[in-house]
Amino acid sequence: MIREFCAENFTDIPRAVAAGAERIELCDNLAVGGTTPSFGTIKETADYLKDTKTTLATMIRPRGGDFVYNSVELRIMESDVLKAVEAGTSELVFGALTPENTLDTEVLETLMIASQGLPVTFHMAFDEIADADQPEALETLIELGFDKILMHGNFLDKPINTDKIATLVSQAKNRIQIIAGGGVTAENASNIAAATGSDYVHGTKIVAFD
Repeated sequence: MIREFCAENFTDIPRAVAAGAERIELCDNLAVGGTTPSFGTIKETADYLKDTKTTLATMIRPRGGDFVYNSVELRIMESDVLKAVEAGTSELVFGALTPENTLDTEVLETLMIASQGLPVTFHMAFDEIADADQPEALETLIELGFDKILMHGNFLDKPINTDKIATLVSQAKNRIQIIAGGGVTAENASNIAAATGSDYVHGTKIVAFD
């Protein structure tokens, strides 16, 4: 099981690594679901992790709110991707939707080019896509070159939908990894991994601090 610790800044990263986190998703402003962290925070985290076995995935999101981005926001995200790569991130995390809550493939293609071949996770914007459209969206993300999808399978104020996640894990057939997140903790992570069939779990409490 791969445990991804969602970090709002550098502060808890040493403790998360010591507690056994295999991955760090680094972001800022968790109160709005996470936004792009500063260059300095990314670089300091990357430097800290380079002699460990823990992978760093950096969130690229210019603001809270929806996942529909205009041309200015796209330029901001593209620049942030390039700076995150420069700072030494191992992986990237981003997503973009149309006003109809379908994948914005034009934005995603631009950001994938900027990512320079690093593994990329499509974040929880995936949960905004209509259930009936998610299987096709999964196939599109594979075609675009995404490595992982982070999802809760439900509204975040509702319990994680392990059945929905399990269905997509089955469809994916290891062509793309599904990360189960939202309400996943050190105490329930093993059960959720077993219920979904996913080896990846994500959360702010995914490892237990002493």
